Amino acid sequence: MHKVTVVVIASAMGISFSNAWAADVTAMSKVHQNGGLTTGSMAQNPQSHMFDGINLTEYQRQQMRDLMQQARHERYPTSIDDLEIMHNLVIADKFDEAVVKAQAEKLARVQVAQQVEMARVRNQMYHLLTPEQQAVLQKRHQQRMNELRVQTNMQQASSLQAVSSNGSNQ
Repeated sequence: MHKVTVVVIASAMGISFSNAWAADVTAMSKVHQNGGLTTGSMAQNPQSHMFDGINLTEYQRQQMRDLMQQARHERYPTSIDDLEIMHNLVIADKFDEAVVKAQAEKLARVQVAQQVEMARVRNQMYHLLTPEQQAVLQKRHQQRMNELRVQTNMQQASSLQAVSSNGSNQ
């Protein structure tokens, strides 16, 4: 059962990363059209609101639009066939770990390539900013990291409490 769960999660991650990439590209396009950043779908991917709250010049907006347009054309598409293969492996009568692992690794390679490409684009965008804008980004990043640490600590404490409660009930 554990192996099936891993496979399902791997295939879901493949879809979610593709969706996150598409949402990132779409959100950045909307941002530049609207002249400011919004959070909406960008909340799903913490890196996608990297430029939140930064006032960009028209020149910076145009350069970022160009970078996103270029990234859209260079994007690695998620193969529906690969996702279908993974699904068929999950529902197969006999579980073949080696084949599932190979398929999961294939999906993971595409995800890694997408994340590397998006990081490259974000790096180029970051270097379009002035030192003052970069300082604002760094400050906001630290705030987000602190918030995430608090959330993670609360979740871990909650999980530990649930485990200890379940252990005492047995």
